[in-house]
Amino acid sequence: MWCVRLSDSQRDALRALVSDQGQRGPALAAALEALELARWDDLPEATLPWDRVVELAERQGIGEADVVWDLTGRATGEPAKKRVVRKAPRPRRARPKAA
Repeated sequence: MWCVRLSDSQRDALRALVSDQGQRGPALAAALEALELARWDDLPEATLPWDRVVELAERQGIGEADVVWDLTGRATGEPAKKRVVRKAPRPRRARPKAA
């Protein structure tokens, strides 16, 4: 996935280029729809609590990137669910025939 930041005039020019294409397949139609919906000034700036990240990293003896990874993995605030792994029953061995 690509992510670019365009000014309003750049976005308008790109939208005009896509609109002027003779045959507009599903990919170009989706690109045009994405350009219609894309407005960076409507999105909030993302921030991280760096003081907390640094504190957690030092306390756990890991890097800040690992702390950020852990924090984003638990963004819902719910504890991670344990996955139950059930083993299939062992097949029974046939008894050797008595001679």
